Amino acid sequence: MDTTSILAVLADHATAIDTSWTLLGAALVFFMQAGFCMVENGFTRSKNAGNIIMKNLMDFSLGTPLYWLVGFGIMFGGSGALIGGLDFMTNGGEGGYTTLIFQTVFCATAATIVSGAMAERTKFSAYCIYSLCISAVIYPISGHWIWGGGWLSQLGFHDFAGSTCVHMVGGVAALVGAAFLGPRIGKYDKNGKPKAIPGHSLTLGALGVFILWFCWFGFNGASTVAMTDGAYESASLVYVTTNLAAAVATVTTMCVTWVRYGKPDVSMTLNGSLAGLVAITAGTDMVSPLGAAIIGICAGFAVVFGIEFVEKVLKIDDPVGAVGVHGVNGALGTILTGLFSTSEGLLYGHGPRFLLIQCLGVVCVIAWVAVTMSIIFFVIKHTIGLRVSEEEEIRGLDLMEHGLSSAYADFMPIPTVNGFYKPDTQIAGTPASVEEAIPATEVPSTTQDGHKLSKVVVICRQSRLEVLRNALEEIGVAGLTVTNVLGCGVEKGVSEYYRGVEVNATLHPKTKVEMVVSRVPVETVVDTCRKVLYTGHIGDGKIFIYDVQNVIKIRTGAVGYDALQYEK
Repeated sequence: MDTTSILAVLADHATAIDTSWTLLGAALVFFMQAGFCMVENGFTRSKNAGNIIMKNLMDFSLGTPLYWLVGFGIMFGGSGALIGGLDFMTNGGEGGYTTLIFQTVFCATAATIVSGAMAERTKFSAYCIYSLCISAVIYPISGHWIWGGGWLSQLGFHDFAGSTCVHMVGGVAALVGAAFLGPRIGKYDKNGKPKAIPGHSLTLGALGVFILWFCWFGFNGASTVAMTDGAYESASLVYVTTNLAAAVATVTTMCVTWVRYGKPDVSMTLNGSLAGLVAITAGTDMVSPLGAAIIGICAGFAVVFGIEFVEKVLKIDDPVGAVGVHGVNGALGTILTGLFSTSEGLLYGHGPRFLLIQCLGVVCVIAWVAVTMSIIFFVIKHTIGLRVSEEEEIRGLDLMEHGLSSAYADFMPIPTVNGFYKPDTQIAGTPASVEEAIPATEVPSTTQDGHKLSKVVVICRQSRLEVLRNALEEIGVAGLTVTNVLGCGVEKGVSEYYRGVEVNATLHPKTKVEMVVSRVPVETVVDTCRKVLYTGHIGDGKIFIYDVQNVIKIRTGAVGYDALQYEK
């Protein structure tokens, strides 16, 4: 094989490596849809979970064909200063289908960011329309300015993987949409003070954040679109700076909330992780690890105060903090690149020009998105309507928009009941066979004098159920009914915070234990319950005592005192 042939083979292998790397990144960026879906679901109420799933599914499914039809051409179909061109049903231009799929998943990310800020009160039809507009026009035009050879690119504006191009575009659109939409019912009191509306599952929210953090290595790392000719060194740096900024932002947010709220806020800290990832995305290839860490610190502060500003000052209801995470930190990260870029940054002695270009780009993209999305939301609001009715919002969008009684259906948790049955006791709902059945003989009442029938109901912490059960068994209580319940209210003098807002009233998981006693004195039951449940902290529970007129044992017909006696 001659030299020319060897070089051709090597070039072909290099192309294959670069293509594989980019396609792997595209797959990871696509999986970010699952992360966004989990974060949004976890930070909102369960009655809207199915609606959120549909929105995250459809913004990708609707955006993909539309971006293929027109969006990609507008973004990359020419070298005009303001707009690319028309390339209907594109094959990806010079980059081929690899570029097409890679850019498609980035477009979908910008569209899905808006969903979180407008969650729980947006019409599904309206969501589909504005999501299409973002994918077809809004994102491609500003994307052309930055990545498609447009005027910002010609000036030297740098946004490596999309702090501005993707995240800030989504964040600004989310801000405008949430402002047009108005807050959720009950979010603000009559004086305009925000009320916390906790999400139904921090577990889902955390899962979403971990998915997004993992996929961000593809979002940023694969934006090198190559692994040959030394590009692997750049990819390695991108991985380090991406991870470092996210980690430092997480720790910073935890510390800030710990100081401000008295305890480290879980949901805000999760937002801090995403804020660090968003902020580093613009300059991840241009900053040093030290610069990445400083950007992470700035992002940690910015996400806390940004979310508080949007909620408390602007009075805009953003259930998941999308504006603070993507809008504020998308802009912040892009501007900080102008300071910390080792090759062009102001702090590295390269003058203010690059920093000013970064600021100009941020301002112009904000203006573009704010104006165009305002027009779109205005038209939607005054035609088909942007917001669901009050009844639909209260009952939940799962039921009213999709006919879905619950997104969890048969997977709702069922309480485990701890009784006093022996292992060989028949406890299932199926009747015992004739041979195994105990004859059901009518037993006349032999209730003894002095044994009053009383019902005792105990509301206590779930963690204390087992010790309570054992204590009651020791004093001779023959049976319990145990139910997992929710208790309403935060007692006076106790402050609880959710995302920096004090919770005035919420529902806490509790255990409800019911028993009817006769032979065992009520005083003994009460003393036992107080002894084992007392911790001295608010939330130990309460005991309720009722008079019972009679008790009838279904199997034997025994009544009163006899119906409560355990048969050996």
